[in-house]
Amino acid sequence: MMKKTCGFWGLAVLFCSSLALAQAAKPAEATTVGEAVDHYLRNVEHEFVTTAEAMPEEKFSFAPTDGDFKGVRTFGQQVRHVGAVNYLIAATILQEKPPVELGDENGPESLKTKAEIISFLKGSFAYAHKAVLSLNEKNALQPMKNPFGTSMVTPLELATWIPGHCFDHYGQMVEYLRMNGIIPPASRK
Repeated sequence: MMKKTCGFWGLAVLFCSSLALAQAAKPAEATTVGEAVDHYLRNVEHEFVTTAEAMPEEKFSFAPTDGDFKGVRTFGQQVRHVGAVNYLIAATILQEKPPVELGDENGPESLKTKAEIISFLKGSFAYAHKAVLSLNEKNALQPMKNPFGTSMVTPLELATWIPGHCFDHYGQMVEYLRMNGIIPPASRK
């Protein structure tokens, strides 16, 4: 009986300790609309940036050629494109001019090296955080001009496009890494 009682209390202490650790590891609850969206932006930023950094510089010009891949973006163009779109969406949300020259939808052609492209990408995420965190209950649903067409959108809608767009290109970049024998960072765990 004593062993059963000790075992029960041991399990109870283990359960309560696990519960306390789980609660301590739980991220703080978002208090604003912007903070809620920013949580997802931080997630995609981590996955996207580490994936971009995983490709060696000499492979930033890689684009698949086997199969129907004519005219697809190179790895570096994928990264520049996402950075340019992040800047464009964030500037629209903030209702200001982008803080950097964007070039066309592939980003500035002047960015050639891996370091330059990664720096541009990281800057775009910093600017996107600023834009997303500016959202609140008063401005999140105010109609504004869509930077990609003639329809109207809301800042909240635009903010949700950033993670979706990033993950679309992230999936392509993962394939580019694997085609070059590189295991994507998220798959290395």
